[in-house]
Amino acid sequence: MKKLLLGNAAVARGAYEAGVNVVASYPGTPSTEITEETAKYDEIYSEWSPNEKVAAEVAIGASIGGARAMSCMKHVGLNVMADPVFTVSYTGVNGGLVFCVADDPGMHSSQNEQDSRHYAKASKIIMLEPADSSECKEFTKRAFALSEEFDTPVFIRLSTRVSHSQSLVEICERENVEIKPYEKNIGKYVMMPANAVKRHVTVEERIASLVEFAEKDGINTVENNGAKIGVITAGIAYEYAKEALGEKADFLKLGMVYPLPVEKIKDFAKNYETVYVIEELDPVIEEHCKSIGVNNIKGKEIFTLLGEYTPNMIKKAVLGEEAPETVKADEPIPVRPPVMCAGCPHRGTFYVLKKLGLVVSGDIGCYTLGAVAPLASVDTTICMGASVSAALGMAKARGAEFNKKLVSVIGDSTFMHSGITGLVDIVYNKGNNTVIILDNSITGMTGHQNNPTTGYTIKGEETKQVNLIALCRAVGIEHVVVADPFDVKNFESIVKEEVNREEPSVIIAQRPCALLKTVKYTGRCKINDNCKNCKMCMKLGCPAISIKDDKPVIDATQCNGCGLCVNVCPFGAIEKEEE
Repeated sequence: MKKLLLGNAAVARGAYEAGVNVVASYPGTPSTEITEETAKYDEIYSEWSPNEKVAAEVAIGASIGGARAMSCMKHVGLNVMADPVFTVSYTGVNGGLVFCVADDPGMHSSQNEQDSRHYAKASKIIMLEPADSSECKEFTKRAFALSEEFDTPVFIRLSTRVSHSQSLVEICERENVEIKPYEKNIGKYVMMPANAVKRHVTVEERIASLVEFAEKDGINTVENNGAKIGVITAGIAYEYAKEALGEKADFLKLGMVYPLPVEKIKDFAKNYETVYVIEELDPVIEEHCKSIGVNNIKGKEIFTLLGEYTPNMIKKAVLGEEAPETVKADEPIPVRPPVMCAGCPHRGTFYVLKKLGLVVSGDIGCYTLGAVAPLASVDTTICMGASVSAALGMAKARGAEFNKKLVSVIGDSTFMHSGITGLVDIVYNKGNNTVIILDNSITGMTGHQNNPTTGYTIKGEETKQVNLIALCRAVGIEHVVVADPFDVKNFESIVKEEVNREEPSVIIAQRPCALLKTVKYTGRCKINDNCKNCKMCMKLGCPAISIKDDKPVIDATQCNGCGLCVNVCPFGAIEKEEE
Protein backbone atom coordinates (compact mmCIF):
# COMPACT_ATOMS: atom_id res chain seq x y z
CA MET A 1 0.00 0.00 0.00
CA LYS A 2 1.19 3.51 -0.81
CA LYS A 3 0.36 6.60 1.15
CA LEU A 4 0.99 10.33 0.65
CA LEU A 5 3.24 11.47 3.51
CA LEU A 6 5.20 14.52 4.58
CA GLY A 7 8.93 13.89 4.58
CA ASN A 8 8.93 14.14 8.36
CA ALA A 9 6.07 11.65 8.68
CA ALA A 10 7.95 9.33 6.32
CA VAL A 11 11.03 9.45 8.57
CA ALA A 12 8.79 8.52 11.51
CA ARG A 13 7.30 5.68 9.47
CA GLY A 14 10.79 4.48 8.59
CA ALA A 15 11.75 4.46 12.25
CA TYR A 16 8.61 2.51 13.09
CA GLU A 17 9.23 -0.06 10.36
CA ALA A 18 12.88 -0.35 11.44
CA GLY A 19 11.76 -1.49 14.89
CA VAL A 20 12.82 1.63 16.78
CA ASN A 21 12.07 1.59 20.50
CA VAL A 22 13.02 5.08 21.77
CA VAL A 23 12.74 8.56 20.22
CA ALA A 24 13.75 11.66 22.20
CA SER A 25 13.77 15.19 20.78
CA TYR A 26 13.17 18.86 21.42
CA PRO A 27 10.74 20.54 18.99
CA GLY A 28 12.31 22.72 16.30
CA THR A 29 10.96 23.66 12.89
CA PRO A 30 11.36 22.04 10.38
CA SER A 31 11.99 18.78 12.28
CA THR A 32 9.14 18.83 14.83
CA GLU A 33 6.65 16.57 13.07
CA ILE A 34 9.04 13.59 13.05
CA THR A 35 8.74 13.10 16.79
CA GLU A 36 5.07 14.07 16.85
CA GLU A 37 4.43 11.29 14.34
CA THR A 38 6.51 8.70 16.23
CA ALA A 39 4.43 9.46 19.33
CA LYS A 40 1.39 8.07 17.47
CA TYR A 41 2.97 4.61 17.44
CA ASP A 42 2.35 2.82 20.73
CA GLU A 43 5.35 0.56 20.11
CA ILE A 44 7.74 3.53 20.32
CA TYR A 45 8.59 5.35 23.54
CA SER A 46 8.65 9.04 22.52
CA GLU A 47 9.43 12.10 24.59
CA TRP A 48 9.93 15.83 24.40
CA SER A 49 13.15 16.38 26.30
CA PRO A 50 14.00 19.72 27.98
CA ASN A 51 16.63 20.40 25.27
CA GLU A 52 18.47 18.72 22.41
CA LYS A 53 21.51 17.72 24.50
CA VAL A 54 19.31 15.82 26.91
CA ALA A 55 17.41 14.28 23.99
CA ALA A 56 20.64 13.05 22.40
CA GLU A 57 21.81 11.58 25.69
CA VAL A 58 18.51 9.74 26.17
CA ALA A 59 18.80 8.24 22.68
CA ILE A 60 22.47 7.36 23.24
CA GLY A 61 21.61 5.65 26.53
CA ALA A 62 18.85 3.66 24.83
CA SER A 63 21.28 2.60 22.12
CA ILE A 64 23.92 1.48 24.63
CA GLY A 65 21.12 -0.38 26.40
CA GLY A 66 20.55 -2.38 23.22
CA ALA A 67 17.55 -0.64 21.63
CA ARG A 68 17.26 1.13 18.31
CA ALA A 69 16.92 4.83 19.11
CA MET A 70 16.57 8.18 17.37
CA SER A 71 16.78 11.87 18.18
CA CYS A 72 15.52 14.65 15.90
CA MET A 73 16.34 18.34 15.80
CA LYS A 74 16.68 21.41 13.59
CA HIS A 75 20.10 22.60 12.54
CA VAL A 76 20.66 24.96 15.47
CA GLY A 77 19.50 22.20 17.81
CA LEU A 78 22.43 20.15 16.57
CA ASN A 79 24.68 22.85 18.04
CA VAL A 80 23.11 22.22 21.44
CA MET A 81 23.59 18.45 21.24
CA ALA A 82 27.06 18.53 19.66
CA ASP A 83 28.92 17.53 22.83
CA PRO A 84 27.42 14.04 23.24
CA VAL A 85 27.22 13.56 19.45
CA PHE A 86 30.96 13.97 18.97
CA THR A 87 31.67 11.55 21.80
CA VAL A 88 29.22 8.86 20.66
CA SER A 89 31.11 8.84 17.37
CA TYR A 90 33.98 7.42 19.43
CA THR A 91 31.99 5.00 21.58
CA GLY A 92 29.94 3.62 18.74
CA VAL A 93 26.58 1.98 19.39
CA ASN A 94 24.89 -1.18 20.57
CA GLY A 95 21.40 -0.76 19.15
CA GLY A 96 21.19 1.33 15.98
CA LEU A 97 21.34 5.09 16.63
CA VAL A 98 20.12 7.79 14.23
CA PHE A 99 20.15 11.59 14.48
CA CYS A 100 17.75 13.39 12.13
CA VAL A 101 18.78 17.00 11.52
CA ALA A 102 16.62 19.37 9.47
CA ASP A 103 18.38 22.37 7.92
CA ASP A 104 16.48 25.54 7.03
CA PRO A 105 17.83 27.12 3.81
CA GLY A 106 16.14 30.48 3.42
CA MET A 107 15.72 30.81 7.19
CA HIS A 108 11.95 30.37 7.16
CA SER A 109 11.98 29.86 10.93
CA SER A 110 15.58 30.18 12.05
CA GLN A 111 18.16 32.70 13.18
CA ASN A 112 20.86 31.49 10.79
CA GLU A 113 21.52 29.39 7.69
CA GLN A 114 23.67 26.51 8.81
CA ASP A 115 24.87 23.55 6.77
CA SER A 116 24.83 20.45 8.98
CA ARG A 117 27.02 18.47 6.61
CA HIS A 118 29.96 20.13 8.35
CA TYR A 119 28.97 18.32 11.54
CA ALA A 120 29.10 14.95 9.80
CA LYS A 121 32.63 15.63 8.62
CA ALA A 122 33.77 17.12 11.93
CA SER A 123 32.32 14.30 14.05
CA LYS A 124 33.16 11.60 11.47
CA ILE A 125 29.63 10.24 11.39
CA ILE A 126 27.84 8.88 8.29
CA MET A 127 25.28 11.28 6.80
CA LEU A 128 22.49 10.26 4.43
CA GLU A 129 20.42 12.86 2.57
CA PRO A 130 17.03 11.86 1.12
CA ALA A 131 15.43 13.82 -1.73
CA ASP A 132 11.74 12.97 -1.21
CA SER A 133 9.36 11.28 1.22
CA SER A 134 9.92 7.81 -0.19
CA GLU A 135 13.65 8.16 0.37
CA CYS A 136 13.01 9.62 3.82
CA LYS A 137 11.42 6.35 4.85
CA GLU A 138 13.87 4.06 3.08
CA PHE A 139 16.97 6.00 4.14
CA THR A 140 15.80 5.95 7.76
CA LYS A 141 15.49 2.18 7.69
CA ARG A 142 18.84 1.94 5.96
CA ALA A 143 20.41 4.25 8.54
CA PHE A 144 19.61 1.88 11.40
CA ALA A 145 21.07 -1.05 9.51
CA LEU A 146 24.23 0.90 8.69
CA SER A 147 24.52 2.08 12.29
CA GLU A 148 24.66 -1.48 13.55
CA GLU A 149 26.80 -2.75 10.67
CA PHE A 150 29.51 -0.12 11.13
CA ASP A 151 29.10 0.46 14.90
CA THR A 152 28.37 4.16 14.46
CA PRO A 153 25.59 6.69 14.85
CA VAL A 154 24.15 7.88 11.53
CA PHE A 155 22.90 11.33 10.53
CA ILE A 156 19.91 11.84 8.26
CA ARG A 157 20.00 15.35 6.80
CA LEU A 158 16.69 16.90 5.82
CA SER A 159 15.78 20.40 4.70
CA THR A 160 12.62 22.45 5.00
CA ARG A 161 11.37 21.44 1.54
CA VAL A 162 12.00 17.73 2.08
CA SER A 163 10.55 17.78 5.60
CA HIS A 164 7.41 19.63 4.61
CA SER A 165 6.71 18.29 1.13
CA GLN A 166 4.58 15.23 0.39
CA SER A 167 5.14 12.29 -1.94
CA LEU A 168 4.06 8.67 -2.13
CA VAL A 169 5.54 6.22 0.35
CA GLU A 170 5.28 2.43 0.35
CA ILE A 171 3.86 1.33 3.71
CA CYS A 172 5.38 -1.86 5.10
CA GLU A 173 5.11 -3.90 8.28
CA ARG A 174 7.21 -3.21 11.38
CA GLU A 175 10.39 -5.24 11.64
CA ASN A 176 10.66 -7.26 14.81
CA VAL A 177 14.08 -6.23 16.11
CA GLU A 178 15.18 -7.83 19.36
CA ILE A 179 16.78 -5.66 22.03
CA LYS A 180 20.48 -6.47 21.91
CA PRO A 181 22.13 -7.84 25.06
CA TYR A 182 23.88 -5.27 27.24
CA GLU A 183 27.44 -6.08 28.18
CA LYS A 184 29.68 -3.96 30.37
CA ASN A 185 32.51 -2.59 28.21
CA ILE A 186 34.57 0.11 29.92
CA GLY A 187 37.03 0.47 27.06
CA LYS A 188 34.21 1.18 24.57
CA TYR A 189 31.78 3.31 26.53
CA VAL A 190 33.85 5.16 29.15
CA MET A 191 35.47 8.02 27.26
CA MET A 192 38.28 9.00 29.56
CA PRO A 193 41.46 9.97 27.70
CA ALA A 194 43.20 6.57 27.77
CA ASN A 195 40.17 4.87 26.24
CA ALA A 196 39.35 7.71 23.85
CA VAL A 197 42.83 7.58 22.30
CA LYS A 198 42.22 3.95 21.33
CA ARG A 199 38.68 4.61 20.11
CA HIS A 200 39.92 7.37 17.79
CA VAL A 201 41.89 4.71 15.91
CA THR A 202 38.64 2.78 15.49
CA VAL A 203 36.87 5.87 14.15
CA GLU A 204 39.51 6.44 11.47
CA GLU A 205 39.41 2.80 10.43
CA ARG A 206 35.64 3.02 10.23
CA ILE A 207 35.75 6.06 7.96
CA ALA A 208 38.15 4.27 5.62
CA SER A 209 35.69 1.36 5.40
CA LEU A 210 32.81 3.74 4.78
CA VAL A 211 34.59 5.47 1.91
CA GLU A 212 35.00 2.07 0.28
CA PHE A 213 31.31 1.38 0.99
CA ALA A 214 30.33 4.70 -0.63
CA GLU A 215 32.13 3.67 -3.83
CA LYS A 216 30.15 0.47 -4.27
CA ASP A 217 26.78 0.89 -2.61
CA GLY A 218 23.71 1.79 -4.63
CA ILE A 219 22.81 4.66 -2.32
CA ASN A 220 24.97 6.81 -4.62
CA THR A 221 23.52 6.40 -8.12
CA VAL A 222 24.35 7.49 -11.66
CA GLU A 223 21.51 8.44 -14.02
CA ASN A 224 22.77 8.28 -17.57
CA ASN A 225 20.62 10.11 -20.13
CA GLY A 226 23.34 10.22 -22.79
CA ALA A 227 23.74 13.93 -22.17
CA LYS A 228 26.78 16.18 -22.53
CA ILE A 229 26.21 17.87 -19.17
CA GLY A 230 27.15 16.20 -15.90
CA VAL A 231 25.57 17.14 -12.57
CA ILE A 232 26.63 16.04 -9.08
CA THR A 233 23.97 16.76 -6.49
CA ALA A 234 22.05 15.48 -3.46
CA GLY A 235 18.81 15.93 -1.52
CA ILE A 236 16.29 18.54 -2.56
CA ALA A 237 18.81 20.13 -4.94
CA TYR A 238 18.56 16.93 -6.99
CA GLU A 239 14.80 17.44 -7.37
CA TYR A 240 15.31 21.05 -8.47
CA ALA A 241 18.03 20.05 -10.93
CA LYS A 242 15.93 17.23 -12.40
CA GLU A 243 13.01 19.60 -12.94
CA ALA A 244 15.24 22.23 -14.50
CA LEU A 245 17.43 20.04 -16.71
CA GLY A 246 15.53 16.81 -17.27
CA GLU A 247 17.27 14.59 -19.83
CA LYS A 248 19.63 17.38 -20.85
CA ALA A 249 21.95 16.25 -18.05
CA ASP A 250 23.36 13.08 -16.54
CA PHE A 251 23.26 12.91 -12.75
CA LEU A 252 25.42 11.52 -10.00
CA LYS A 253 22.92 11.57 -7.17
CA LEU A 254 24.59 11.24 -3.80
CA GLY A 255 22.43 9.61 -1.14
CA MET A 256 25.38 9.49 1.26
CA VAL A 257 26.87 12.95 1.64
CA TYR A 258 29.50 11.88 4.17
CA PRO A 259 31.84 10.25 3.64
CA LEU A 260 31.83 10.98 -0.08
CA PRO A 261 33.17 8.54 -2.66
CA VAL A 262 36.39 9.31 -4.54
CA GLU A 263 36.65 6.99 -7.54
CA LYS A 264 32.94 7.13 -8.27
CA ILE A 265 33.08 10.90 -8.57
CA LYS A 266 36.24 10.78 -10.68
CA ASP A 267 34.77 8.14 -13.02
CA PHE A 268 31.61 10.21 -13.47
CA ALA A 269 33.35 13.56 -13.96
CA LYS A 270 35.80 12.34 -16.63
CA ASN A 271 32.95 11.88 -19.10
CA TYR A 272 32.10 15.58 -19.31
CA GLU A 273 33.81 18.78 -20.26
CA THR A 274 31.99 20.52 -17.43
CA VAL A 275 30.36 19.05 -14.35
CA TYR A 276 27.96 21.20 -12.32
CA VAL A 277 27.91 20.66 -8.57
CA ILE A 278 24.46 21.74 -7.39
CA GLU A 279 24.04 21.94 -3.61
CA GLU A 280 22.25 24.39 -1.34
CA LEU A 281 24.22 26.38 1.22
CA ASP A 282 27.95 25.56 1.48
CA PRO A 283 30.23 24.02 -1.19
CA VAL A 284 30.75 20.76 0.69
CA ILE A 285 30.57 18.43 -2.33
CA GLU A 286 32.38 20.97 -4.51
CA GLU A 287 35.32 21.25 -2.13
CA HIS A 288 35.55 17.46 -1.90
CA CYS A 289 35.65 17.22 -5.70
CA LYS A 290 38.48 19.75 -5.89
CA SER A 291 40.38 18.02 -3.09
CA ILE A 292 40.45 14.75 -5.06
CA GLY A 293 41.62 16.48 -8.25
CA VAL A 294 38.31 16.88 -10.08
CA ASN A 295 38.69 20.38 -11.47
CA ASN A 296 36.32 20.43 -14.45
CA ILE A 297 33.50 21.55 -12.18
CA LYS A 298 31.40 24.63 -11.73
CA GLY A 299 29.78 25.30 -8.41
CA LYS A 300 29.47 28.33 -6.24
CA GLU A 301 30.96 30.64 -8.86
CA ILE A 302 27.58 30.38 -10.63
CA PHE A 303 25.32 29.22 -7.77
CA THR A 304 24.61 31.25 -4.67
CA LEU A 305 25.68 30.45 -1.11
CA LEU A 306 22.44 32.03 0.09
CA GLY A 307 19.00 30.58 0.64
CA GLU A 308 17.04 28.03 -1.32
CA TYR A 309 17.50 27.10 -4.97
CA THR A 310 14.78 26.93 -7.60
CA PRO A 311 14.54 25.05 -10.90
CA ASN A 312 14.44 28.37 -12.75
CA MET A 313 17.67 29.51 -11.11
CA ILE A 314 19.39 26.26 -12.09
CA LYS A 315 18.08 26.36 -15.66
CA LYS A 316 19.41 29.86 -16.15
CA ALA A 317 22.82 29.09 -14.61
CA VAL A 318 23.41 25.82 -16.51
CA LEU A 319 21.55 26.26 -19.80
CA GLY A 320 21.44 30.04 -20.01
CA GLU A 321 17.68 29.80 -20.52
CA GLU A 322 15.27 32.24 -18.96
CA ALA A 323 12.25 30.61 -17.40
CA PRO A 324 8.85 31.51 -18.86
CA GLU A 325 6.94 34.26 -17.12
CA THR A 326 4.80 33.07 -14.25
CA VAL A 327 1.23 34.23 -13.97
CA LYS A 328 0.98 37.58 -12.27
CA ALA A 329 -1.97 39.11 -10.48
CA ASP A 330 -3.44 42.27 -11.97
CA GLU A 331 -3.25 44.01 -8.60
CA PRO A 332 -0.17 44.14 -6.36
CA ILE A 333 -0.33 41.56 -3.60
CA PRO A 334 -0.11 43.20 -0.18
CA VAL A 335 2.80 42.09 1.96
CA ARG A 336 2.00 40.17 5.11
CA PRO A 337 4.82 40.64 7.59
CA PRO A 338 5.02 38.15 10.46
CA VAL A 339 3.06 39.33 13.48
CA MET A 340 1.93 37.94 16.80
CA CYS A 341 -1.56 36.46 16.61
CA ALA A 342 -4.66 38.33 17.72
CA GLY A 343 -4.96 37.71 21.46
CA CYS A 344 -1.29 36.76 21.86
CA PRO A 345 -0.39 37.05 25.57
CA HIS A 346 3.06 38.43 24.71
CA ARG A 347 1.61 41.58 23.15
CA GLY A 348 0.78 43.09 26.55
CA THR A 349 4.31 42.46 27.81
CA PHE A 350 6.00 44.14 24.87
CA TYR A 351 3.56 47.04 24.89
CA VAL A 352 4.60 47.81 28.47
CA LEU A 353 8.32 47.30 27.80
CA LYS A 354 8.17 49.63 24.78
CA LYS A 355 6.25 52.23 26.79
CA LEU A 356 8.90 52.14 29.53
CA GLY A 357 11.73 52.41 27.00
CA LEU A 358 13.60 49.42 28.42
CA VAL A 359 16.44 47.55 26.76
CA VAL A 360 15.08 44.05 26.09
CA SER A 361 17.40 41.05 25.85
CA GLY A 362 15.30 38.68 23.75
CA ASP A 363 15.19 34.98 23.02
CA ILE A 364 13.91 32.36 20.56
CA GLY A 365 10.16 31.86 20.29
CA CYS A 366 6.96 33.53 19.08
CA TYR A 367 7.95 36.45 21.25
CA THR A 368 10.92 37.23 19.01
CA LEU A 369 8.24 39.08 17.03
CA GLY A 370 8.39 41.67 19.80
CA ALA A 371 11.16 43.14 17.64
CA VAL A 372 8.68 43.91 14.83
CA ALA A 373 7.06 47.34 14.52
CA PRO A 374 5.09 48.87 16.07
CA LEU A 375 6.18 47.11 19.28
CA ALA A 376 9.86 47.16 18.20
CA SER A 377 10.84 46.32 21.75
CA VAL A 378 13.42 43.51 21.50
CA ASP A 379 17.05 44.64 21.28
CA THR A 380 18.86 41.30 20.88
CA THR A 381 18.08 37.71 19.89
CA ILE A 382 21.01 35.30 19.76
CA CYS A 383 20.06 31.73 20.61
CA MET A 384 17.91 29.80 23.05
CA GLY A 385 18.60 30.89 26.61
CA ALA A 386 20.88 33.76 25.64
CA SER A 387 18.41 36.41 26.80
CA VAL A 388 19.27 35.67 30.43
CA SER A 389 23.03 35.21 30.13
CA ALA A 390 23.56 38.06 27.65
CA ALA A 391 21.69 40.49 29.89
CA LEU A 392 24.07 39.69 32.74
CA GLY A 393 26.99 40.42 30.43
CA MET A 394 25.44 43.71 29.33
CA ALA A 395 24.90 44.77 32.92
CA LYS A 396 28.40 43.78 34.01
CA ALA A 397 29.84 45.70 31.07
CA ARG A 398 27.83 48.88 31.55
CA GLY A 399 27.49 49.04 35.32
CA ALA A 400 24.81 48.55 37.96
CA GLU A 401 22.63 51.48 36.86
CA PHE A 402 22.11 49.85 33.46
CA ASN A 403 20.06 47.13 35.18
CA LYS A 404 17.32 49.67 35.80
CA LYS A 405 16.89 49.98 32.03
CA LEU A 406 17.25 46.29 31.19
CA VAL A 407 15.10 43.15 31.23
CA SER A 408 15.35 39.67 29.75
CA VAL A 409 12.35 37.98 28.15
CA ILE A 410 12.22 34.21 27.71
CA GLY A 411 9.43 31.70 27.10
CA ASP A 412 8.55 28.98 29.57
CA SER A 413 9.75 26.19 27.27
CA THR A 414 12.92 28.08 26.36
CA PHE A 415 13.57 28.75 30.04
CA MET A 416 13.47 25.00 30.66
CA HIS A 417 15.64 24.42 27.59
CA SER A 418 18.55 26.65 28.52
CA GLY A 419 17.45 29.64 30.57
CA ILE A 420 17.82 28.04 34.01
CA THR A 421 21.62 28.00 33.89
CA GLY A 422 21.70 31.68 32.94
CA LEU A 423 19.52 32.47 35.95
CA VAL A 424 21.88 30.50 38.18
CA ASP A 425 24.73 32.55 36.70
CA ILE A 426 22.98 35.80 37.64
CA VAL A 427 22.51 34.68 41.25
CA TYR A 428 25.95 33.12 41.64
CA ASN A 429 27.81 36.09 40.16
CA LYS A 430 25.86 38.72 42.10
CA GLY A 431 23.86 40.17 39.23
CA ASN A 432 20.65 42.04 39.87
CA ASN A 433 18.95 41.50 36.55
CA THR A 434 15.21 41.21 36.03
CA VAL A 435 14.05 38.21 34.01
CA ILE A 436 10.53 38.00 32.57
CA ILE A 437 9.39 34.43 31.89
CA LEU A 438 6.62 34.52 29.29
CA ASP A 439 4.49 31.63 30.51
CA ASN A 440 1.93 30.92 27.79
CA SER A 441 1.35 27.34 28.98
CA ILE A 442 2.77 25.68 25.83
CA THR A 443 5.68 25.56 23.39
CA GLY A 444 4.11 27.98 20.95
CA MET A 445 6.44 28.69 18.03
CA THR A 446 6.76 25.11 16.85
CA GLY A 447 3.04 24.32 17.01
CA HIS A 448 1.87 23.64 20.56
CA GLN A 449 4.08 20.92 22.02
CA ASN A 450 4.00 20.11 25.71
CA ASN A 451 7.04 20.81 27.87
CA PRO A 452 7.99 20.25 31.52
CA THR A 453 5.96 23.31 32.64
CA THR A 454 2.65 22.09 31.15
CA GLY A 455 2.16 18.92 33.19
CA TYR A 456 1.63 16.68 30.15
CA THR A 457 3.89 14.38 28.11
CA ILE A 458 4.14 14.20 24.31
CA LYS A 459 1.37 11.57 24.39
CA GLY A 460 -0.89 13.83 26.46
CA GLU A 461 -0.41 11.83 29.65
CA GLU A 462 -0.48 13.70 32.95
CA THR A 463 2.89 14.07 34.65
CA LYS A 464 4.61 16.20 37.29
CA GLN A 465 4.47 19.89 36.36
CA VAL A 466 7.57 21.99 36.97
CA ASN A 467 6.72 24.82 39.37
CA LEU A 468 8.46 27.89 37.93
CA ILE A 469 8.04 29.87 41.14
CA ALA A 470 9.64 27.15 43.27
CA LEU A 471 12.36 26.57 40.69
CA CYS A 472 13.37 30.24 40.58
CA ARG A 473 13.41 30.46 44.35
CA ALA A 474 15.44 27.26 44.58
CA VAL A 475 18.30 28.80 42.59
CA GLY A 476 18.32 31.87 44.82
CA ILE A 477 15.76 34.35 43.42
CA GLU A 478 13.88 35.77 46.39
CA HIS A 479 11.55 38.06 44.45
CA VAL A 480 9.29 36.09 42.07
CA VAL A 481 6.08 37.80 40.94
CA VAL A 482 3.29 36.32 38.83
CA ALA A 483 1.35 38.85 36.77
CA ASP A 484 -1.13 38.98 33.89
CA PRO A 485 0.40 41.01 31.03
CA PHE A 486 -3.09 42.02 29.86
CA ASP A 487 -3.60 43.91 33.12
CA VAL A 488 -1.33 46.56 31.66
CA LYS A 489 -1.46 49.08 34.51
CA ASN A 490 -0.58 46.50 37.15
CA PHE A 491 2.02 44.87 34.89
CA GLU A 492 3.68 48.22 34.23
CA SER A 493 3.81 48.92 37.95
CA ILE A 494 5.39 45.52 38.65
CA VAL A 495 8.04 45.93 35.93
CA LYS A 496 9.00 49.37 37.28
CA GLU A 497 9.33 47.98 40.78
CA GLU A 498 11.36 44.92 39.82
CA VAL A 499 13.90 46.64 37.55
CA ASN A 500 14.68 49.06 40.38
CA ARG A 501 15.50 46.34 42.88
CA GLU A 502 19.07 45.99 44.09
CA GLU A 503 18.89 42.23 43.69
CA PRO A 504 17.79 39.82 40.95
CA SER A 505 14.11 39.18 40.38
CA VAL A 506 11.79 37.19 38.13
CA ILE A 507 8.43 38.21 36.72
CA ILE A 508 6.29 35.37 35.40
CA ALA A 509 4.02 36.91 32.76
CA GLN A 510 1.28 34.32 32.89
CA ARG A 511 -1.47 34.07 30.29
CA PRO A 512 -2.11 31.10 27.98
CA CYS A 513 -1.60 31.16 24.22
CA ALA A 514 -4.74 32.42 22.51
CA LEU A 515 -4.70 29.49 20.09
CA LEU A 516 -4.93 26.78 22.74
CA LYS A 517 -8.15 24.79 22.57
CA THR A 518 -8.69 25.46 26.27
CA VAL A 519 -8.69 29.25 25.75
CA LYS A 520 -12.23 30.44 25.12
CA TYR A 521 -12.23 34.16 24.46
CA THR A 522 -15.72 35.37 23.62
CA GLY A 523 -17.28 38.35 21.88
CA ARG A 524 -15.64 41.03 19.76
CA CYS A 525 -14.21 44.45 20.50
CA LYS A 526 -15.46 47.58 18.77
CA ILE A 527 -14.61 51.27 18.79
CA ASN A 528 -17.36 53.60 20.03
CA ASP A 529 -18.01 57.33 19.71
CA ASN A 530 -15.59 58.20 22.52
CA CYS A 531 -12.63 57.69 20.16
CA LYS A 532 -10.29 60.72 20.16
CA ASN A 533 -8.21 59.28 17.33
CA CYS A 534 -5.14 59.14 19.59
CA LYS A 535 -4.16 55.86 17.92
CA MET A 536 -2.83 54.35 21.15
CA CYS A 537 -4.49 51.08 20.13
CA MET A 538 -2.32 51.00 17.00
CA LYS A 539 0.76 50.71 19.20
CA LEU A 540 -0.29 47.17 20.09
CA GLY A 541 0.37 45.84 16.60
CA CYS A 542 -2.78 43.71 16.78
CA PRO A 543 -3.65 42.33 13.32
CA ALA A 544 -7.34 43.03 14.00
CA ILE A 545 -6.76 46.79 14.36
CA SER A 546 -5.99 48.97 11.34
CA ILE A 547 -6.45 52.50 10.04
CA LYS A 548 -9.28 53.34 7.66
CA ASP A 549 -10.00 56.93 6.61
CA ASP A 550 -7.36 58.03 9.13
CA LYS A 551 -9.20 56.42 12.06
CA PRO A 552 -8.66 53.11 13.87
CA VAL A 553 -11.06 50.30 13.04
CA ILE A 554 -11.36 46.76 14.40
CA ASP A 555 -11.88 43.91 11.97
CA ALA A 556 -14.52 41.69 13.55
CA THR A 557 -13.34 38.70 11.50
CA GLN A 558 -9.89 38.84 13.12
CA CYS A 559 -10.74 40.03 16.64
CA ASN A 560 -11.14 37.20 19.13
CA GLY A 561 -12.29 39.36 22.02
CA CYS A 562 -9.13 39.11 24.14
CA GLY A 563 -9.76 42.62 25.43
CA LEU A 564 -6.19 43.94 25.55
CA CYS A 565 -7.12 46.98 23.47
CA VAL A 566 -9.92 47.76 25.95
CA ASN A 567 -7.29 47.94 28.72
CA VAL A 568 -4.99 50.17 26.67
CA CYS A 569 -7.44 52.81 25.40
CA PRO A 570 -7.17 55.88 27.68
CA PHE A 571 -10.63 57.21 26.78
CA GLY A 572 -12.80 54.13 27.14
CA ALA A 573 -13.41 54.23 23.42
CA ILE A 574 -13.09 50.47 22.93
CA GLU A 575 -15.70 48.20 24.38
CA LYS A 576 -16.32 44.49 24.18
CA GLU A 577 -19.54 43.12 22.80
CA GLU A 578 -20.52 39.58 23.66
CA GLU A 579 -21.89 37.48 20.82
